[in-house]
Amino acid sequence: MSGVNNSPFPLGDLVLPCLDEARALPWVLERVPPGWRALVVDNGSTDGSAAVAERHGARVVHEPRRGFGAACHAGLLAAEAPLVAFCDCDATLDPADLPRVAEPVRAGAADLVLARRLPASRGAWPLHARVGNAALARMVRSRTGVRLRDLGPMRVARRTALLGLGLTDRRSGYPLQMVVRAADAGWRIAETETRYLPRAEGSASKVTGTWRGTWQAVRDMRAVLR
Repeated sequence: MSGVNNSPFPLGDLVLPCLDEARALPWVLERVPPGWRALVVDNGSTDGSAAVAERHGARVVHEPRRGFGAACHAGLLAAEAPLVAFCDCDATLDPADLPRVAEPVRAGAADLVLARRLPASRGAWPLHARVGNAALARMVRSRTGVRLRDLGPMRVARRTALLGLGLTDRRSGYPLQMVVRAADAGWRIAETETRYLPRAEGSASKVTGTWRGTWQAVRDMRAVLR
């Protein structure tokens, strides 16, 4: 595995929203495949995440406005490559899967590809997170007709098309708003699979780490569907 790609003309930019992920970042950045450039969007970390990312060759973007959507969108605005991917940077998802996930978009067979999470071990994906995700997938199907089994955080689309969606949510609803607006625009949305790994030691989900956090995220996302 080659690690972070610093080519001035990458195939894709990988947006990694980051809040206190210093322990996970080295593994994540070492797994970035050739042709992809890592954009770590620091969302107010206090554990030195930005410095760790820079030491491992990533481009760091600072987004002081707290919120998962704020970090993701700052990364999208900073991206320059034809393709843009999004991925959590807590080591639950392997960036090495990106070429396979991105291939339908690169080849023109799909406009947006999401990677369905398949737990690699028991406990990798807590029950409350799975329940909340399943509820949202049903809401998306009812609202858009798009059949997804997971609103996977690893996803790929073309940069200019993503910018054209005019995404406005800056909280937990950002990933869902992307899918809904893409569906409304007539995009071809496809789903593939990726392994979902246990979180790095000392890392906890900022969105769905607890039942309370999960249902707060569900409320944020339900607002997008109205």
